[in-house]
Amino acid sequence: MLPKKKRSFSPGLTLRDVKSIQAVVPGISKISPEIILETNIIKNGIRRSAKLVGVQPTYFEIYDFHLQEGSEFNDIQLKTGAPVCIIGNSIKAKFFPTENPVGKSIKVGPHWLTIIGVLNERYVSQSSISKLGIRDFNMDVYAPLQTVLIRYENRDLVTRSQLSATTRGGGFSRGMVMITSTTDDVEEKATNYHQLDRLVVQMGETTGLTPAADIMSRLLQRKHYDVIDFEIEIPELLLKQQQRTNDIFNYVLGAIAGISLLVGGIGIMNIMLASVLERIKEIGLRLSIGAKKSDIVQQFLFEAVMISVSGGIIGVILGVSLAFIVAEFANIPTVISFMSILVSFGVAATVGLIFGIAPARKAASQDPIASLRYE
Repeated sequence: MLPKKKRSFSPGLTLRDVKSIQAVVPGISKISPEIILETNIIKNGIRRSAKLVGVQPTYFEIYDFHLQEGSEFNDIQLKTGAPVCIIGNSIKAKFFPTENPVGKSIKVGPHWLTIIGVLNERYVSQSSISKLGIRDFNMDVYAPLQTVLIRYENRDLVTRSQLSATTRGGGFSRGMVMITSTTDDVEEKATNYHQLDRLVVQMGETTGLTPAADIMSRLLQRKHYDVIDFEIEIPELLLKQQQRTNDIFNYVLGAIAGISLLVGGIGIMNIMLASVLERIKEIGLRLSIGAKKSDIVQQFLFEAVMISVSGGIIGVILGVSLAFIVAEFANIPTVISFMSILVSFGVAATVGLIFGIAPARKAASQDPIASLRYE
């Protein structure tokens, strides 16, 4: 057996890291520290294994969890570590099938917690749970982070078991690795010494994910004394899928806009051709009294551009109004720049100019004498 390599000390992932990340990393939208404990739930003689998750209110915002009934944790409960919890929908169906669980108590591990809320059901198939390793959120119990640290387990504190392990095994290390011999090989088991099990950081902009991950990696490595006892994951597949979806959406919108511009341009051309037929005498009169063909062309081009720009003004007003309505009711952020409005007017004027050329040239090519005799 090879001698055990001495492990450097590391405080693990703690709430101090959360504060450091918030202070150093720019562009953070939300941050959610989590503690996940395996436990049992007991109520009226029914026992069921579940997970106790210590969270802060940002957890429900990041994962888009909504309450079916009850209320979220208030500031006093969060700061004092009150014995309260929010349960998943399956726990309500299992332990409170015929009554409202809000205000009732349930035993989670060694402690009784008062239920203050019930989450809406999250639909996760059994195949996804087994194949993808996704846990059933409906069977989770959510308590304030301080409640879990105070009443259940705070791995950031030095405990009697750790001190006794020090006396038995030599040098103290909170990242201690225990080596046990088996018949054929050596089995290595590591004790979880991290105060937090997971830290979810949500960035305001997708482009800031990779730089932020690099900053957090160097920050945590320095604070953990060069011990890489953490792993940073970026949902690259989801980001690539989001990018592909955005690209397809942009292509579809571009195609729709192109078709709309083509149809609008044909409409403008037809209107101007009809206008030329109705105003043949006027064109002949102007040409007979000395107007140049370029004057006729400019006149009809100007009219075509004015028609398209008027449509552009109406379109911009409708587009901006609908954007604000969608942002208000669908909670989708909308950004409208002054440059996009200028581009819209420019495109509208260009469409009028292009599709107005043919009617304008037809008007300018009229014979003045034939035009004056036209009925």
